[in-house]
Amino acid sequence: MTAPTRKFYRSAAWIALACLVVPMFASYYFDDMFSSISYLFEDPSLTQLGWDSAGYGLYASGYSVLCVFGGLIVGGILLDKWGVRISGSVFVGMMAAGAGVVLWALLSGASWSLQAAYAGVMFFGLGSEIAGTAVTRSIAKWFRDGPMALAMGLQLAIARLGTAFALVLAPKLVQQSAGHVYTLAETARPAVVGMGLMALGLILWAIFVALDARWDSKAEGLPENASQASDEEAFRFKDVLGVLGNKNFWLLGLLCVLFYSSIIAFKKFAGAILIPRFDIPASAAGWMVSMLPFSTVIFAPLFGMLVDKAGKGTRWMVLGAVLALIAHLLLAFAPAGVPFWGYLAMVFLGFGYSLVPAALWPSVPKIVPDKVLGTTFALIYWVQNLGLMSFKWVAGVLLGKSAQGPVTVELMFVALCVAAVGVALAFRRTSARHPELKLDEPHR
Repeated sequence: MTAPTRKFYRSAAWIALACLVVPMFASYYFDDMFSSISYLFEDPSLTQLGWDSAGYGLYASGYSVLCVFGGLIVGGILLDKWGVRISGSVFVGMMAAGAGVVLWALLSGASWSLQAAYAGVMFFGLGSEIAGTAVTRSIAKWFRDGPMALAMGLQLAIARLGTAFALVLAPKLVQQSAGHVYTLAETARPAVVGMGLMALGLILWAIFVALDARWDSKAEGLPENASQASDEEAFRFKDVLGVLGNKNFWLLGLLCVLFYSSIIAFKKFAGAILIPRFDIPASAAGWMVSMLPFSTVIFAPLFGMLVDKAGKGTRWMVLGAVLALIAHLLLAFAPAGVPFWGYLAMVFLGFGYSLVPAALWPSVPKIVPDKVLGTTFALIYWVQNLGLMSFKWVAGVLLGKSAQGPVTVELMFVALCVAAVGVALAFRRTSARHPELKLDEPHR
């Protein structure tokens, strides 16, 4: 490859990354648009929509239903068989269509609005997860011999800005007011903004598809492209069984489900937990929990560069899981009515939320061959969504049972973090016993 071609390739890789992050920004925003205003659903009489906490918990758990019942596995196989341009486009479109159904259900106010929103969020969830898999696989392709962990960290950071945007914007769009009954239009305002972001994401995804196709046509002699083509031709459905028999896959999958459940399920009910625990208004709770995604904007790329240059990825996974455990211990047992402890917990949780993903996702290409990379990412997301579906639903039920619901939910998250620390330590031992995997070596 000539120097001008290499220079063009590096420039194109960053342009591709810029296009890929916007659909994920929109996905994260839409998924978390009610997190900081979840108090709306504590009493059905507060909104014309009429949902309660259990209903909202059911809606939130719908994100993972199709993912768990085979959708992620099929989508991952399609990514390896058809490539990211075709299958990715299908699922990015499904993500946007599912979001549209949710918005329609929120505005309808019909007695079946919860069921319609549940169906919409199921399609949105599957589309989002496979779109995320396509994005991760694309980054692994474009940054194969470059700063992969940094690129994945940047993508993660910008995507999580979508969460921060939702957490901060939602209380402004739907302002807290005692005794006020929120209209359908007021309740749906965050979703209207989300659909605008989805439209922008679709446009930039189309630009990425064109760029990816153009580069493949120009770079037939590039070693990684030839390898990728060979791997895709060699893919067989029986390779899925090989992934399922890989101990390292299960360790990463378990760490993913335990760690992410302790954070993502928490975010879904952040307002309902933080407001009564620390006696703060909804706007303050939104800013408090927004520290999580805002911290990753800075620290996820920095930790990604650290993994690229220094390695030691499994050690960072252990440290990140321990920090998340400390955070949830504070949320469960710190003195009530003192906001300082909530902010401190978010600091620890934010660091953990940056450390673990920065080391976890670049480890996946090291444990499986490229030909099953899309399938492997999808299977890990499948395990993750199985837990998310369960823990979101359980959290909603626990919160609605008693005044001690926030503390009870936090005890559940503490247990998840304890288990995550144990799995991270097991993966650390695997790295020591199998140096040929180069799990703790610098990426470049």
